Parts: sequence; C-alpha cells; structure tokens
Amino acid sequence: MITKLTELAEWVDSVARRTQPAEIHWCTGSAEENAMLTNGMLETGELMELNPVTHPECYLHRSDPDDVARVEHLTYVCTVDADEAGPNNNWMAPDTAHALMDELFDGCMQGRTMYVIPYCMGPIESPFSRLGVEITDSAYVVANMRKMTRMGSPALQRIEREGSFVRGLHSTGELDPERRYIMHFPQELAIQSYGSGYGGNALLGKKCHALRIASHQARTEGWLAEHMMIVGIENPAGQTRYVAAAFPSACGKTNLAMLIPPEPYRSAGWKVHTVGDDICWLHPGEDGRLYAINPEAGFFGVAPGTSKKTNPNALAMLDRDAIFTNVAATADNQPWWEELGDGRPALDWQGRPYDPKNGPAAHPNSRFTVSIDRCPSYSPEAENPSGVPIDAIIFGGRRASLAPLVMEARDWTHGTFLGAAMASETTAAATGKVGVVRRDPMAMKPFCGYHFGDYWGHWLDVGGGLAQPPKIFQVNWFRRDAEGGFIWPGFGENMRVLEWVLKRCSGEAGAVETPVGLMPEPDAIETGGLSERPDMETLLGINAREWSKEFDQIEKHLEKFAPHTPQVLIDLARELRNAL
Repeated sequence: MITKLTELAEWVDSVARRTQPAEIHWCTGSAEENAMLTNGMLETGELMELNPVTHPECYLHRSDPDDVARVEHLTYVCTVDADEAGPNNNWMAPDTAHALMDELFDGCMQGRTMYVIPYCMGPIESPFSRLGVEITDSAYVVANMRKMTRMGSPALQRIEREGSFVRGLHSTGELDPERRYIMHFPQELAIQSYGSGYGGNALLGKKCHALRIASHQARTEGWLAEHMMIVGIENPAGQTRYVAAAFPSACGKTNLAMLIPPEPYRSAGWKVHTVGDDICWLHPGEDGRLYAINPEAGFFGVAPGTSKKTNPNALAMLDRDAIFTNVAATADNQPWWEELGDGRPALDWQGRPYDPKNGPAAHPNSRFTVSIDRCPSYSPEAENPSGVPIDAIIFGGRRASLAPLVMEARDWTHGTFLGAAMASETTAAATGKVGVVRRDPMAMKPFCGYHFGDYWGHWLDVGGGLAQPPKIFQVNWFRRDAEGGFIWPGFGENMRVLEWVLKRCSGEAGAVETPVGLMPEPDAIETGGLSERPDMETLLGINAREWSKEFDQIEKHLEKFAPHTPQVLIDLARELRNAL
C-alpha cells in the first residue's frame, strides 16, 4: 500500500531511514493479513495457540517479566513550557526528548519488519472521531490494534481525505527497563514509545492517543476526553438512558459496563447495553446535552477479577477470537486465572510449571483483548456517528471507609469538585505499591495530557455551556465493615444503585440534602431479593469528623495545582467543610 498523502509518506520514509527495518508493511486490517501475522508469531513463539476445541482462534502471549504494566514514572508529556504539562505529569523539554528518542530509535528495527498502522479512534464516519498512524516493529501490537481500533484501509482513506493524524512511533527495542520511555508531544500531535511491548505502553491508540493526546485536542476544540465507560440502561418501559462512569483501572469499570441485571430486575425487563468499557469522548450537542462516543473498538480488559460471578458477559466473549496476555494455562491448554473457578493451572504466566511458591499463576495485571462486538450486551449504538446522549456521569473508586455508597452532586460545579477530589486505593494496573490511597481526579491521574488545574477549568467551561448538563454522582462499591468484609454485595447488584441514579435523572426519586451532597432517602435503594440486607446506615452514613479531615486534604490537594486551580473549587472545599 502506498499512500496518496505526501505528509504521511514522507514521515514513514523518515522513520524508515532512522530505524532501518528489513522491510515495511502497510497494514490493511484484512483477515488474510491477520492470519499471516498470527502464523508468523506462532512460528517465532510470540504467540501460543490455545485449545482449538474450547477456545478457537484464541492465543496466549507472554510478556517479558519486567514488562507487565504501565510505567507512569517513565511516561512524559513534552511541552515547550513545563507549566503547560503541570505537576500531574512528568515533563521533559521537546528538544531534549526528541534527542533522547532519536538515539534510541537509530537502527532499532534492523532485521525487523516495520508495520504502518493507519487507525481511526471512533466510528469511521463520525465527525467526533480522530485519526492516527502507529509505526511499530511488533506484530503483537498490530494484532491488538486490529481489535482495539478501526484499523487499516478505511482509516487510511479518511486520513488521506482529512490530512490530519496523530503520529505514533513505537519499538520494543531490547525490552530493557533502563531504556524505556513513553513520550507525548501534545503540541505536535505525536507519541513516541520505546522499550516496552505491554499494551498500555505499546498500543498507542489506547491511553497515549485516546487520553493523553486527545485530552489536549479536546481542550483546544471544546470537548472532553475521559477515562470512562459508557453504558445504556433500559427500564421496563423500554426507555434507555446512557451513563458515563470513571473508575481507576481494575476497580470494576469493565464489570459495570457489561452488568447483567440481577433478579428481580431481569424478570421485570431491565436491560443493559454496552457501548464502551474504558474511554469516552464527550461532545456538546446542538440541543445542549453531552453526547458520547467510544473511540475504541475492543476491550483490553484485566483478566483477574473476571469470573462467572463478577462478569459473565466478559467470560462469554472470551471463548473465541481473543488474545490473552500473561494468564496461566491448564494442562489441556485453556487460559486460566485465579478467580476463574474452573480447572487448575499447569503453567504459570511465565510458562513455568505452576508452583504456588512463585506467586499467583496469572499475573495480577494479565489481560484479554477482544473485539467489542463479541460482547453479549454489545450495543450497535457504539457505531452511532452522533454518539449517545449522556444523562448521568458517575465517579467512583475504592474507599474502605468515608465515601458513601452513592451521592449526587448539587450541580455541575459540585460534580466537577467531586471528580477533582476523587481518591482510590491503587491496583496492579500500574507499577508501584498496591492498596495505597491516592488522589486520582476523574480517574485521569496517569492520563491527563496537560495541567490538572486547567483541566478542571475546562470541565467547568464545558458544563457551563450546556443547557441540559448530565447529573453527576459519586459511588463507592468497596466500603468495608469492622471485620474487613465488603458491606455492599456489588457486581450485578450495583443495578440497585443505578436505578436510583436514573430515577434522579428523570425526577422520579427524591434526595436528602447533606453537607457533602444529595443522598438517597431512607429505603430508596431497593434491597429486596438480597440474601441479607446490607448495613445501609453505614453505607449511606456521613461521619462529620472524618469528612472534615477529608476536606482539609482535598483543599491541600487542590492548592497543589494553584494558581491554575479554579478558585471556585477551593472555595467549595472550604464551604463544604464549614457546613459540617
């Protein structure tokens, strides 16, 4: 394939001169191409075929043990002015970053194939979609990008029509942790990644483009690029309302996106329609509402925590045409991880005979990649060029105490405050300690491509221009009792909380005003049909002393980003603390 776009052709030629590949392959996205690449990876051992009877067209990839998660400390935003990137990002001057990366890329593809991947983030015909080209020396990246984006010839045709695209350059290099960097150049609409094959660092259409670069584009163009799932919830009357929800990685976002209503909701006619599980681009519509598209075309989900209990829809889509990364394998070559329930591991995620002394059989951040239309709850609205109208935005995270089960913001400004103040316990999706509570505004701490203070200001600007802004809520499925057990049953039962959220959106439910937000009225959350009634008093209780300390911490958190932090948010923290 030879492109008609001179700018693209010249860039590809310049990269080839620097990296010196043995050959160049322009990706079309065809089934024949995918089969060719898959067979090649099977021959080299980069992929292993799983049981063709139980898991046809499914493959296992094992990463280097030192390359199994995002490397936030090696991820940089490179702007001319350090203040533009903000204290929420690692910063490097563009000239310095380019010099460093040029040296790494020099000759790095000798003996390798250089793949050129044109891709579209979002439906091909949507005016809200954005385009990119990733150059990589990894066939594994190509196979995953085929599932995660609209990749190949149709994307290239749109790139050639519009002439604008994000330039992504990636090489696995030597997989040396000491020679590993992920650089973002928002003002150049460019990404460079070297030394990692892990999805979050190597699939440049995902976090790198769809959040870090897109958040910069969104600020410039007047929309929001968010780390959110999108789900449609249909009530028994046949009315569907759409919700966008932000949770840090491995906090149940995918499970919520594919939720199966529990009894008695299912029998009553409630249905859930999955539009996206991870990233959401929100655009103001002509009617004064926010409309969302899912820029991705697949799921790059965390395998541990996925089970028949937590997410039967996810399991149902993983028995065909999926790529598994760093899971264990059974003796008959089926994928396995700890929560799966069935079978037992024979080989761990590194390919060693399983020994509990070596730790979990599957890596805690092991993954599956599968096309979104494999999901039983998939909604064709995911391909709607206009997007879906959002009635509610939900922020959530892991908090063992303090945060109530559900709370509604008083207005858009208060909702922006709740998002900016979000805190959650860390998980295995990023390197570092697990279980530490950290502030993660809008679940965007690792992904916002510019200064958080300006980002919150942009939220206020977007909401201020909406005639019908979505209601904003905060949830916490992870409240624990004195013995350390979860008080709320979670998973499918979260439908009970969503029912109240949607009734608030339609004006069918009341709320109790408290100093921290609007809370459900007594018994407003339906608990009928549960094996035992949860301690709703604790789940919805407000401890004034704990919340006063929380607001002190929030105020300090917001002031870290001053003078960019909107003063209205700092004033609100003080106002709420005083109201206690």
